[in-house]
Amino acid sequence: MSIDLESFYKDLHRHPELGFSEHRTSALAAGQMRALGLEVTEGVGGTGVIAVLQNGDGPVVHLRADMDALPVREQTGLDYASTGTAIDARGVEVPVMHACGHDMHVTCLIGAVSRLVERRTEWSGTLVAVFQPAEEGIAGAAALVADGYLDRFPRASVVLGQHVAPLPAGVIALHSGVALASTDSIDVVFTGRGGHGSRPHTTIDPLVTAAATVQRFQGIVSREVEPGQLAVVTVGSFHAGSKSSIIPATATLGLNVRAVDPNVRTRVLTAIERIARAEAAASGMTVEPVFTVVEQGDATINDPSATERVRRRFAAEFGEASVQDLGVASGSEDVGVLALAANSPLVFWFLGGIDPATFAAAIAGDSVEQDIPSNHSPFFAPVVQPTISHGVAALTGAAFEWLGG
Repeated sequence: MSIDLESFYKDLHRHPELGFSEHRTSALAAGQMRALGLEVTEGVGGTGVIAVLQNGDGPVVHLRADMDALPVREQTGLDYASTGTAIDARGVEVPVMHACGHDMHVTCLIGAVSRLVERRTEWSGTLVAVFQPAEEGIAGAAALVADGYLDRFPRASVVLGQHVAPLPAGVIALHSGVALASTDSIDVVFTGRGGHGSRPHTTIDPLVTAAATVQRFQGIVSREVEPGQLAVVTVGSFHAGSKSSIIPATATLGLNVRAVDPNVRTRVLTAIERIARAEAAASGMTVEPVFTVVEQGDATINDPSATERVRRRFAAEFGEASVQDLGVASGSEDVGVLALAANSPLVFWFLGGIDPATFAAAIAGDSVEQDIPSNHSPFFAPVVQPTISHGVAALTGAAFEWLGG
């Protein structure tokens, strides 16, 4: 079977879907897997698809791709840009875009499975293609595990995956050990006393408290984390009030924490709670702040031995200069949940997706941060080629390292 991967990718990009709502995407992936002769199970963990090809004795290789998109309004100007909207988990209509490249991940996995099927006389073992929902919410991998990932399908000897990134197409970034940070998303609700804006002395203004707390949070990393340790505290949302003349009763902050070291993670989270409680008390609030964990995931850890095997394979196939180690990234992933559940090694790498000439010009102009959109940007869109061809080759080569091709 032959599939036009470029057209398939553009179609996915035009039709993004939010986490646990990837019905069209999963149906397309399942259809491609069935056409290639794999045994397909749909609806795993909600909208996940797992496809199995048993090809004799040998290791069990799991290749994973995530499928979900983000509530972002696309501004790339591409002729295949998304213009759609969807209803999110709050019941709110939002724009939707593949602003993190998961459409590229799905496309490359389908291409890799197609290539492995074509070359099945060259390898022996079991191939498992995992199309995972809801990575953006750090929930999809856990949903697969809860729905029988370990018991219903051949258990992984290794879990392999990749993520497109703002690097030159043709470059692969691979790091051994802790590769990605942990993530904690928390809502903090301050409860004061509302009233008329003309009589602030009769109120306890939660906006003032929340604003002061945001400022204090900015000192956690600079003053409470040892220099050289990776930690990030971001306040991404601030919601309060409905009218300029009304002081509201509550204010809500939405914040996110990234860390690599578990002790640093604990220290930062403890500081957040301490500061919020202290600011509430300083404002005279009689109700303690309420902390709600919205998303949570541990650091992603690449197995050193397995990672070195893949690095050597990539170096042989793409050249040493194309395989880089950029260290630990402050982003987060839930692919590690699959490997930990199966007690198997994980190898997860970054795949360059930016036109090499465009990236080189940005380097020359010292304007990478300004001119090269990163993941989650409304302008992020991997160049179609050679990103697809390199992504297919990377997944195929890594799988062959275990399957013997």
